[in-house]
Amino acid sequence: MNGPQDLGGRDGFGPVALESDELHFHAPWERRAFGVTLAAGTMGAWTLDETRFAREDCNPVYYYTAGYYGLWINALETLLIKKQLVTRQELATGTAESGPVPKVKRVLKAGDAAAVFARGNPVDRDPGGLRPKFAPDEMVRTKNLNPRGHTRLPNYARDKVGHIEAVRGYHVYADSSASGDHETAHWLYTVRFDAQTLWGDRAEPSVSLSIDAWEPYLTNV
Repeated sequence: MNGPQDLGGRDGFGPVALESDELHFHAPWERRAFGVTLAAGTMGAWTLDETRFAREDCNPVYYYTAGYYGLWINALETLLIKKQLVTRQELATGTAESGPVPKVKRVLKAGDAAAVFARGNPVDRDPGGLRPKFAPDEMVRTKNLNPRGHTRLPNYARDKVGHIEAVRGYHVYADSSASGDHETAHWLYTVRFDAQTLWGDRAEPSVSLSIDAWEPYLTNV
């Protein structure tokens, strides 16, 4: 989607303000938002890409003013309602009213948290006999995609020529994963672009940028 999150190369937002001693959390509620969101994600009710899409799919004014963890909590509420794990009334009152929720795949216990997060949730898949279409050093062009849903191809890198740096394996396809498809997979590549190809003559001529891009994003030059 062409949403408010896709800021790469856009003018008008000012410089990135770096904090010299940046804190992980700027308020106690942010720490709690982080923990609750990660714990809820282990239930197996949604994919990581569904979470990303839920954070992106909001009014631009809200997106730019809610703050990082404000977006996390808003997305978590959206997913809990969408998956019928809570109701809007329950969120408003903080009280369960509808009886037991549908069974979830997993419930994270505090003692298991470190091992669960260290293990992660692998998204590589067996390609069987399917071989990658492109090879390292091959020139490719990204497609001019404007999907209604989530995509990991940034706007600034669409319809641009670059070259394959590496083949990264056969992985779950983020664009379909964002709609709940856990299994559709495609070959994933690292593609390098010259900065001037992406942003024109104002970019430094010696600078390049690499992105990871699934095979459906790419075509031959």
